Amino acid sequence: MPLTPIPDLIATARPGGLGAFNVITLEHAEAIAAAAEAAERPVVLQLSENTARHHRGIAPLALACLRIAADSAAAIAVHLDHATSAELIHAAVDLGIRSVMYDGSALDYADNLAATAAITAWCHERGVHIEAELGEVGGKDGAHAPGARTDPDEAVEFVSATGVDALAVAVGSSHAMHTRTAELDNDLIAHLAAKVPVPLVLHGSSGVPDHGLRAAVEHGMTKVNIATRLNIRMTAAIRDRLATTPHLTDPREYLTPARTAIQSEVEHFLHLLAG
Repeated sequence: MPLTPIPDLIATARPGGLGAFNVITLEHAEAIAAAAEAAERPVVLQLSENTARHHRGIAPLALACLRIAADSAAAIAVHLDHATSAELIHAAVDLGIRSVMYDGSALDYADNLAATAAITAWCHERGVHIEAELGEVGGKDGAHAPGARTDPDEAVEFVSATGVDALAVAVGSSHAMHTRTAELDNDLIAHLAAKVPVPLVLHGSSGVPDHGLRAAVEHGMTKVNIATRLNIRMTAAIRDRLATTPHLTDPREYLTPARTAIQSEVEHFLHLLAG
């Protein structure tokens, strides 16, 4: 079916949360789409700036994701995640991606606001949905910062001044966690949800246990981003296959179980977020 705008996916997902999963390989995208079809839930395929850099450009994998989404029976959006440059955002939009995240969270507040406002204006002129981040979520580049928190009053001011459509907030999660031990501040999530007039996005969700993700959605979190858990499952499946067949050289023989493992993990999260 045609790409579905993020606001429509959010509406379809309610009263549950919208699952958004990062794509690194073609197998990720195929597995996520298959899981959305099996679970009969909407989903977001996300491509990060780091992934674009890994593939020496965003176009090949982005175009594959757009085609997979278009060919799927599920409601799917394709989203650019954690872009720190306007140039990458422009390239993604030129390819047909209609949802982007500009990440200016490493900047001081004034610079983040100014840069985000300029990119938001550019995106809105082209009908592109834009997400931003306020209160840096730790974990990128290996530096976890579970103590980071988004101030609700500052968040309201930031959204009003920039015009963004969604806001990633720091509430206790951290990127790239391999253990599911993060404890979210649900009171802060509820406070943010009551005050901020746009959907809230949880980054670093792989480090949050199942009950924590359900509680986050119940307290007002709208979009839940998951990446590391898929990579853990994928890598484990590849290791198991190679360990049992040490002379294997055909990548299809170990990428097939890896894709199946990713699909299973995505289905789990989609059912979990649905409530």
